Amino acid sequence: MKFVSDPAIAKKIRKMKQRVRWQDPLIVERNIDQTRLMLDEDRANDSEFSFLVVGDSGSGKHRGQNPQRRVAELMLPHHSECKFMLHTGDVIYLVGSREYYQQNFIQPYREFLVGGEHPQQIAYDEMVFKLPILPVPGNHDYYDLPIVLSLVSLTTLPIRRLLQSRLDMDIGLYGSRVGDAYAQAFLDYLKAFQSPGELARHLDKYYTGKTETGRCLSYQPGHFTRLPNRYYTFRYGGIDFFALDSNTFNDPPRLPTTKAGEADRKILEKRRQDLEREKMQIIENSAKLNPDNPSEDDQLDDMHAKVSQIEEIIVDIDKQLANNQPTQTDSEQLNWLKHKLIESWNTAEVRGRVIFFHHPPYVTEASKWQQAQTLVIRSRLRGVLNAVAEVIGSLRQGCPLVDLVLNGHAHCLEHLETMDTGAADSHIHWLVCGGSGYSLRRQRTEGADLIETLGNVGKQEKKLVARSHLFVGRNGQGSQKRRPYSCLRIDVTGDRQPQFIVRPLIAEWHQRQWHNYELKPFII
Repeated sequence: MKFVSDPAIAKKIRKMKQRVRWQDPLIVERNIDQTRLMLDEDRANDSEFSFLVVGDSGSGKHRGQNPQRRVAELMLPHHSECKFMLHTGDVIYLVGSREYYQQNFIQPYREFLVGGEHPQQIAYDEMVFKLPILPVPGNHDYYDLPIVLSLVSLTTLPIRRLLQSRLDMDIGLYGSRVGDAYAQAFLDYLKAFQSPGELARHLDKYYTGKTETGRCLSYQPGHFTRLPNRYYTFRYGGIDFFALDSNTFNDPPRLPTTKAGEADRKILEKRRQDLEREKMQIIENSAKLNPDNPSEDDQLDDMHAKVSQIEEIIVDIDKQLANNQPTQTDSEQLNWLKHKLIESWNTAEVRGRVIFFHHPPYVTEASKWQQAQTLVIRSRLRGVLNAVAEVIGSLRQGCPLVDLVLNGHAHCLEHLETMDTGAADSHIHWLVCGGSGYSLRRQRTEGADLIETLGNVGKQEKKLVARSHLFVGRNGQGSQKRRPYSCLRIDVTGDRQPQFIVRPLIAEWHQRQWHNYELKPFII
């Protein structure tokens, strides 16, 4: 049985639009851009600034340890020097449920919150940040409980096994309700206003940012810290940042109804059955272990990581098997990105571009590199960038279309660089920052080079499309096993040609002790 369900893309889009009252007549009347954010910062035009990056953080105090809190403590000395924090998604595990925000977000990041000296008094839907925390939703922020988990009797065998296990899965009672908890925590939840008058007064008070296209939401650290939408853009220090919701363009193509397609379906169905059996066996075995015994506690941590990994693979397989539904994609958001990138390249004061979203197009973490979602995200982002490149032409002057792409989803820290891919995503730097609290993963055994098979069945060639320069994840065996949780500080320097100095910060759990260190910075 599944522990999570992933709502349909059309439902995610519809619900999120309702929550921000997308294109409400009062919003249109005021010429408000609901995808633009303006940071209320006197030094927003400084060419040199720093920011932090975390991702896949939303875990609690599993087995007495709290990796997310250790990573938060790593960032505290940098708090005053950094202008904002980007979060690459999966704010709350396992199903984005509202009751876990206190334990899995507010408590770990209490120093970043107004009123953080009394974190237990902060409601998840009333958070105000001292330092801007600018997230994108991850898949777990959208996940819900399957009906069988939320409705059936607790006497059923799979649920009894789960309750008897020692895996501490943070299942949650409510689920995300199609991302509603995330929306109430971070978005400007305009749906809550009962009358047109209330909404009009709110818009006039907080949508005061002036842009070339009209008005936008003004983000005021310490006072009003809401986001206008699930995807948005902001400009800082001449760098355009584009935040995307990749959960609505990660739907892989359905298997064809050909003989080959049916064969692939049988293989996937068999793999899914095997994974379900393996998952339930792990859960059953975990009930026999004692978390107070150090060696058995270590086994429980491995089991927890394996179960969550299996669950994600099952969700990916289910997306491929869903032939009763047409493939869905968020064309509106992808078209928005295309037009915003073209606009950015035609704006003289913009000197660089950063995109951040959850699902990485390029990654060598073992559980993600061949997922159908990884491949379809790569394809759809390439399509957007190809369209942008065709329009802007010689404006690029040999530069990559985007300076930096930041992702999460893969539970590691990784720096990759694309080679000549034959598309407009060539020669771009990609940083995966998804090791900030939840169970870490290993790098694939195939190594650092990503090879793509191109061409038709009759004539195929293999091409090197990307290379991993750094991978920080679970490694070692037995007593030498290391769990290096991570975050990033990125310093932006330079003038017309910006440089990004990346400083990885590590809190490593090894031999039942924490060790903090910083890896050698590298320049992008």
